[in-house]
This record gives sequence, structure tokens and C-alpha cells, in this order.
Amino acid sequence: MSEHGSSIVIRDPVWNTIRVDRVAARIIDSPPFQRLRYIRQLGLAHLVYPGATHTRFDHALGVYHLSVRALRILGAHSRLPAEVWRGKELIPYAALLHDIGHYAFSHALEELEPERIAGDHERMSALFFESPELRKALEPLGKDASEEIVRIIRGRGSCALRGLVSGSLDLDKMEYLRRDARFCGVPYGEVDVERLLQGLAILRDPATGAWEVGVRARAVSTLESLLFAKYQMFRNVYWHHAVRAATGLYKRIVERAVEAGLLSPIDLIGPTDEELLFELRRRAGAATGEVAKRLHRRWLPALLHRRLPKRAVEIPAWQLEERILPAWVSGDTAEKRRWEDGVAAELGLAPGEVILDFPVTGAMFQLDLLVDRGGRTTRLGKTGIPGLIDLPKLAEQLYRTARVLRLFTFERRTVEPAWLLDRLARPEAAGVGSRRQP
Repeated sequence: MSEHGSSIVIRDPVWNTIRVDRVAARIIDSPPFQRLRYIRQLGLAHLVYPGATHTRFDHALGVYHLSVRALRILGAHSRLPAEVWRGKELIPYAALLHDIGHYAFSHALEELEPERIAGDHERMSALFFESPELRKALEPLGKDASEEIVRIIRGRGSCALRGLVSGSLDLDKMEYLRRDARFCGVPYGEVDVERLLQGLAILRDPATGAWEVGVRARAVSTLESLLFAKYQMFRNVYWHHAVRAATGLYKRIVERAVEAGLLSPIDLIGPTDEELLFELRRRAGAATGEVAKRLHRRWLPALLHRRLPKRAVEIPAWQLEERILPAWVSGDTAEKRRWEDGVAAELGLAPGEVILDFPVTGAMFQLDLLVDRGGRTTRLGKTGIPGLIDLPKLAEQLYRTARVLRLFTFERRTVEPAWLLDRLARPEAAGVGSRRQP
């Protein structure tokens, strides 16, 4: 980082040169933001892709950079009412701070049940905004700036430009796909960011009259490239079997530590990746009891030395069509834990040493945004836009292809798909909350 006139210049391997203004520089220098240097962007993916050690710090700078560019492009091509630009000055800082609330190893802990954690990273952001250093850095923006930035990060409030930070076409997605692909050394995340930025427009919703960020029809084909890039990254990186095994082991460690009283949900807020692992080792080593012993002697060393759980069986989601599976199959509920421990006993393993993994991401491939078709505004939603883009059907197919149901065991075991499906179909497993797979 070097001084350059009235701004700060940062050299970045993805976007080359990032210039940050004085307010952004003060935010970056605050302890809450510096903490992001030690939160890995892709959690435990570095155990599979050694280059994936980039951080939330790097990513946040990239989103800030794209937000500044997007605002410049939108401002150059738009003659819109003053109300549209209200809050514009806060957008770059919301982009910079959108990940300030992340837990150690990023998204992994957000997969746990609500009682295990204090809330998702967007809710946690508000706590970090209470930091005296961050409040001081934000003072030049005005008295209510912190609260409005938090609203923008959570996709709320009246700012018409909030979709640049939180929405189905937010700059976060453009940035992380490009950066994650670069550091993992894979060719899947290339998105034509320049064309997407040039295709942005501020449009009026014909149904509500509200202004929001949308896209011109000429850039719609680039949305398809974004969709495919996301699909390839989920299939090959984010949901890679060993990444999911490492994530499952890490979640199991934290979950059991909370259950045993070694940690509280509040203790999970604030520590960096290495700080949390150190504290887990320290507390487990100092405590008595079977859980503490297992954590200290077996599970934590397994994670640190990359002795990850093994695949006993895996079944692609498309092979599960029309099957009835328990409603808890994609969660981390008590019912699922009882089922896993029952399977562990069948396989001669200790409680907690079987993990059933079927990752889910709500609207992973869905887009909900306005499209300008030569002066006529249409919403691209679940039905697509006839004659222009039919993403919903494609999105459903890609999502089903990317998902895989896997059974991991802490010691190597091998079972047949029919064996797993039989145990998931038993009445005591299915219960009242069963559901048919799409």
C-alpha cells in the first residue's frame, strides 16, 4: 500500500490497481477491517487447492473497487431524479464493509443450526460497527452513516443503489468468482465483468414504481456466463468432496465444543481462523470429559494435519429424483445427529464420526432483477423472459447437477448407495418431516 496524491494506491493481483479514498483508507486501517486479513475467503478450501489462501480482506477491496467503477458508469449514462442518487456516497463503503461480520473460515459455521451461532455474517456486521475505531473512521460520512451502511449490506432501506451491494446481481458475486478461480488455479470463474458493468442501468419497477439496479438487454448473455461460472465453481471448488469433508469436520468440532460448554455462540464472534483453532485446542486440552478428549486428541489434529473424513458413498442429486428423504437431510439438526450416530454404531465408529452431507444454497442460480429491453422494463424472475432468456429451467438443472449426497466417515468405510438410501427411508429416519426430492 503506498501514498498517491489524495488517495491510496493498492496493487492487487486481480484488478491491478485499486485506489481508495481517505475515508476508505481509515476504514481499512481499523482493527475490525484488519481482522479480515486473517479470515480465509474460501474457508478450508486451501486444504484441497493450496493457492486458496486469499482472504476476506482482499475480496472486500475488490468489491470496493468494482462499486466505484459501477457508480461512475451509472452516473455517466443516466439522467434520473435526484432521489435515485440518495445514499450514493455510502455505496463504496458498504461494499468495503459487506463482509466485516464473517466468522472464522468464512461461511462454514453459518451452516450450523441457529442455536449454535449468534446469527449469520450480515447480522453480525452490526456488532463490528460498534467498534470505536470503525465509528471514528466513519465519522466524516455523517451521524447516521453506520446504521444506513448496515441497512444497505442487509439489502434493506430506501437506497435505490443498494442492489450493487446486496442483490442477485451484486458486485460481490462478480468479484469472488474471478478471485476464487484465480487463487484456486482453475479456469471456471471467468466472468465478463467489464460488459456486465457497462450493461448496468437504474430502472423503475413497473409493478411498484421503485427504482433499483438492473441491466440492459445487451448484457443478458453475460448473465448466462455468470451462471455457468458459478455452477462450475460450486461443482469443482466450493462443493468438492474434500472441501466438504474438511468443512464437515470443522463444523462437527465447533458444534460439539459448543454443546460441551467449551465455547459459547458469543465466543465465535471475532476470532480469526487461527485464533479460533488455537482457542479450541487450549480449552479442549484444559477440560475433562469424553468430548474434550476426543476434540484434543483426535478431531483437531485430524483437521490440522489434513486427515479428513473419507467418502463412504456418494449419490448425485439427479439420481434422487422423486425419492422421499427426511426434511433434515440438508441441515444440522438434532434428528440428523441421532441418525448419524446410529449409522456410526452400525459401522463400528464412535458417536459423531459419521457426517451426512447434502449442501444446499437457496437461490444459488436464480436471478431476480429488472431488464431494460429498448426502453421497456421487464422483471427477470422465476419465469424468465420469453425470447430473451430462460434461466429458471437451466438454473434448476445446473443446481441438481452440482449437488451430491455424501456420507463421510472418520475411518475408511465403504457402503453401497442402496444401503444409505435404505437407512434414510426407514420410518425412524423419515418421520413426519419427510419431503420428496425435486
